[in-house]
Amino acid sequence: RTAWVYSPFGRNFVKTMLRLAADRDEIAVVADQWGNPTSALDIADAILHAAARLRDDRNFAAFGVYHLAGEGDTNWSSFARHILDTSRALGGPYAKVRDIATADYPTRARRPQNSRLSSAKFEGVFGWRAPGWRQATEKVVRRLGRSETKQALSA
Repeated sequence: RTAWVYSPFGRNFVKTMLRLAADRDEIAVVADQWGNPTSALDIADAILHAAARLRDDRNFAAFGVYHLAGEGDTNWSSFARHILDTSRALGGPYAKVRDIATADYPTRARRPQNSRLSSAKFEGVFGWRAPGWRQATEKVVRRLGRSETKQALSA
C-alpha cells in the first residue's frame, strides 16, 4: 500500500500546484489532512530492489501486505509550500499557500484526516528505505523544471 503518490508524469498534486502557481498569486490548500508524500520514482526503485531480493532468495517467506511511503509526514498545505518554494528557488512558478480546512474544500470523495503509513516492515524485510519526502519532492520538481519535461505539466 502507498499514498500521496506523485511523479513527473500524469496528473498529481505536485504538477497541479505548479500549474496553478503559474496562473495564480495564492492557492488555498487543505491543512488538516496528514500523510506521507511518496514519489513514484522511489516506488519504482523499491519494487526493483524487492524484485532482486525475491529473485536471489528462493526461500523468501516474508509474504504479505507492505506499506511503502515517503519518509516523514506532512499536511497538504506544507507539502504545497515545499513544492512551490523549491520551484521558486529553481526559477519556476510560485504562489502563496493559504491554509484551509477540509470542510472548506468540498470533494466528491471523503478524504481521511490521517493517511500516514509506516514503511518499517518493508525496510526491515527488503533493506530499502525511502528518501525523505522533501528530498524526493525536490528531485521531481527539478525534473519538471527542465525544458524537456515542461510540457508534462499540461498532461
